[in-house]
Amino acid sequence: MADNDAPAENITSNKSNASSEKEIEMSIDALASQVQESFSLSKRHKFWETQPVGQFNDPGDTSLPEGPIQQPTPLSEVKQEPYILPSAYELVTCDLDSEEVCSEVYTLLTNNYVENDDSMFRFNYSKEFLRWALCPPGYFRSWHIGLRVKTSKKLVAFISGIPAKIRIRDAVMLLAEINFLCVHKKLRSRRLTPVMIKEVSRRVRLENIWQAAYTSGVVLPTPITSSMYWYRSLNPKKLIDVGFSRIDAWDTMTRYINFFKLPEQTATPGLRKMEPRDAPDVARLLKNYLKQFVLAPDFDENEVEHWLLPKEDVMDTYVVESPGSHEITDFCSFYTFTWSIFGSQNHSILKVAYSYYNVSTKTPLVQLMSDALGVAKKKDLDVFMALDIMLNGTFFSELRFRPADGKLNYYLYNYRLKHGLRSSEIGLLPL
Repeated sequence: MADNDAPAENITSNKSNASSEKEIEMSIDALASQVQESFSLSKRHKFWETQPVGQFNDPGDTSLPEGPIQQPTPLSEVKQEPYILPSAYELVTCDLDSEEVCSEVYTLLTNNYVENDDSMFRFNYSKEFLRWALCPPGYFRSWHIGLRVKTSKKLVAFISGIPAKIRIRDAVMLLAEINFLCVHKKLRSRRLTPVMIKEVSRRVRLENIWQAAYTSGVVLPTPITSSMYWYRSLNPKKLIDVGFSRIDAWDTMTRYINFFKLPEQTATPGLRKMEPRDAPDVARLLKNYLKQFVLAPDFDENEVEHWLLPKEDVMDTYVVESPGSHEITDFCSFYTFTWSIFGSQNHSILKVAYSYYNVSTKTPLVQLMSDALGVAKKKDLDVFMALDIMLNGTFFSELRFRPADGKLNYYLYNYRLKHGLRSSEIGLLPL
């Protein structure tokens, strides 16, 4: 969930040197303390201080128990009416099955969602991507919330939630994943974001769900971990042309391009695109893999089919089928959307792949991910992004990933962890 009343996360990457080990391994407790000390009273998050979330002064307080911060109340006591807005606006439910409404949500996000500090790049999700991301099995249409101007009916804000079974240590709970919080640029001084958050929280509680997970590029009270994006050039010349990357002064373009060259063919025997018949095996592999992480989804087979079956220009999943036994032993996956490019005479979009779930049992993970990079390159994608969560950090160096500028902070709503987590303990991937 991006906090669009605050500066968006920096999604470009001009760093060429790996961050120091100290920076990567900084504990979340230290991060919270550092942020708390740096904030003046005028800059404290007044809204979040009223919410059931970990506060900046919580780390180190051993009297605070791990688990829900507030207990559920009878549903009859949950606020039944929408929150009151300034008279010019009205809250609506967005039906993404409607082509007209989906186009409105797409237009709002395309023009106003996450962009880098220099306004050179902005996320540009397709309508197909949005429907995939927001309409998983068991979703609630009421959790797709828009804000319209009463007179013009123009959609000027949006927030969404989807239900998800998440395991935190040994406890599996149904919670809401909150995402795509976006307020029109011209209205960000109107304090509409807190109303949108309170309204989605109200609608989630009406379904007897009391916890939520979300992410943001800005620091709010209080992250359970902070993760870094890493990127791997697939089209290095274009990345330089549009200002995403820079070439060192001592280097040459030819040598730079050759450095990021990928094999023409995949190396893994039996690698092929996932098919519907593979869902049970992929679900089994994924469930076993995710057991090693402290916080991770608990997918069933229907959810694996939704999230991982290939979808043109949205999701790519490749399985490894043993040539002898025909057993599915490994798989890799990535989702795809574009960024709008501003200020370039030659290019208007950047095609970006994001590493999703990758499970290796027989094929070395580095080899599997090298094949994933090769597949992405053949699909004419420009850059491959990956968070340093799960086991991703084990293939960054060998496959020539570089650290990006953007960080992503993870949050839990109405659930406190006694201690922050390392990014490598996270198995939950935001979209």
